[in-house]
Amino acid sequence: MSAERCPADPGITCQDFVDCGWKEVLDRTERDGYFSMWQAFHAAAQEATAEGRQSHAKVLWLLGDACSMMLSPKSINEPFKPAIVMRGQRSVIPENLSDSDITFLSEIVDSIDDPWLKARLADLIWLRKRPRDVRFALMAIDSYRSIPIDRETWVFEGQECCERAIGLARMLKARSGDRLKEIEEAIIKTFDSTSRQDGALILNLADLLLDNTLGLEKRPIIAQKLEALAREFDAEGDLHSAREFFKASAKWFKAAGDNQKSIEMTVAVAESFVKEAEARIDSDKPSHMIAAISYEEAIQTYRTIPRSERPAHRVDERLKELQLHLNESGKKALDEMGVISTPGIDLSQYIEDARSSVHGKSAIEALKAFAGLQPYSKVKELRQQVIEKLRKYPLQAIIPEIVMGRDGRVIAKRSGMGLSDIPSEEDETGIRAEMIHDHGIMVGMVVPGRILPALEVLQLEHRLREPDFIYLASRSPIVPIGRERLFGMALFAGYDNDFVTALHLLVPQIEHMVRYHLKSAGVKTTTLDSRGIETENGLSTLIELPECEKIFGEDLTFEIKALFCDACGPNLRNELAHGLLDDKACQTAYAVYAWWLGLKLVFNTFWNAARKIDGVSEEDAA
Repeated sequence: MSAERCPADPGITCQDFVDCGWKEVLDRTERDGYFSMWQAFHAAAQEATAEGRQSHAKVLWLLGDACSMMLSPKSINEPFKPAIVMRGQRSVIPENLSDSDITFLSEIVDSIDDPWLKARLADLIWLRKRPRDVRFALMAIDSYRSIPIDRETWVFEGQECCERAIGLARMLKARSGDRLKEIEEAIIKTFDSTSRQDGALILNLADLLLDNTLGLEKRPIIAQKLEALAREFDAEGDLHSAREFFKASAKWFKAAGDNQKSIEMTVAVAESFVKEAEARIDSDKPSHMIAAISYEEAIQTYRTIPRSERPAHRVDERLKELQLHLNESGKKALDEMGVISTPGIDLSQYIEDARSSVHGKSAIEALKAFAGLQPYSKVKELRQQVIEKLRKYPLQAIIPEIVMGRDGRVIAKRSGMGLSDIPSEEDETGIRAEMIHDHGIMVGMVVPGRILPALEVLQLEHRLREPDFIYLASRSPIVPIGRERLFGMALFAGYDNDFVTALHLLVPQIEHMVRYHLKSAGVKTTTLDSRGIETENGLSTLIELPECEKIFGEDLTFEIKALFCDACGPNLRNELAHGLLDDKACQTAYAVYAWWLGLKLVFNTFWNAARKIDGVSEEDAA
């Protein structure tokens, strides 16, 4: 593979194109889309250079460059991407073609009878030539359309060519005439003629039509064909193919306005996972580990069905059944794992206690128990434990420590500590860093050992909805006025296992909550710079104010610092604000704990306010 480019200022003529042997190059090339054309043209150009046919070489180089670009049909403004990008270099993009290159291509494109090459050159001319000439766009559409739609062609850029033709026709609107309709008819005709042996092509055509809102009048027919093929695959035991076709049919039934059939197909998708799990368990080499994964997929699929539609398909009952199967497979999967012996903590009793604490209770009582699973870290006790640990293991205290981020940056440092009877300022910094470290260990045990097991029981036994959490937030004194809905949405998202959404909603609301209560207490929360511009301070600055401990208490203030503001911990507020959290980072134990902490704050203050407990500060209520 080469990233070489066509020589500048080619100075070539139409006769050079006729005589360069481009047809012979394509005739002897085994086609697999534009990639093979690119390589063949560049190889022929090198041969022509070696033979001293410089003008022919320049033509072949230019054709190879034109074919080297990757087609990205979903992009209107940049439909062609470089095929190679490495070490600060890349292969050709349209902007690398000079005006003289484009003029030359516009002079030869009419004489080309190969649809692949003609489509590519006409498309590049349309994209680059100024003023634009719609004739070349129409030529590109017609050439793309003449590329056959079949299994072999489709996987070698045939799909991209078809999508590009649709995109160009939509862009031109009326100027494209009936071309979009004709493309639609051609795709539907091919779809109708396919059989189960065409497999992925059928799904791709269905997706192409749906994504481009084509085939409107055929929606029920397309959905029915996809369902029929899904049931054929299912009957033959090809569960993966069946599942993909059930998914596609669900989308098409929904597009056709038949929600009942769409849900029926979704149920079929879920049950295909169940069949897969059962097949794994009953096979000659059973794997409960893989079965557990399939049961989990089935549960997640069932949960996508709206609650109003669940009774007709016994969804809630089925979820309970599948949860039992999942639990059983999960336990048996332990026997399939290799054992690595390391000192550890047995959380089984904690897990059972957590489940029991919320089991069999009303929704409100279960939430109360859930919010009370873990008290705030006791700062004074934690500090003393850290000091005793560092004195017991002095080497840990003496050696300086650096903290690095996920991208390799040094984000925090701790100097060596002397730990005299009266700790110095540097010692205090190290002690606090170690406290946050130990707090993280606690989070790592509490989330899998208490919070998640209890949450699982809550979800199974209670149908809490987003309005329920919004109601809690609206009755909670700690939630600022006007932020009830955002708090409620965040809490419900976590309850629904969507911790990505929960974290993104909750973190800024907790910052606003801290600021709101500080302002209410008359604390200045802004900074005035030398230019007279006043800006709001961030959570990291606010939480260091001495008034925070008076308003929220020492323990809660520490929890907020440890979770959201300190680089020695997860630093969730700053990591999120700067876009440094990826999907996985939003689903860690820290993220779950942050959500639970938000729920604890809201629910406990709601609970106490509802009972009109006199003389309870926000610290005590929390």
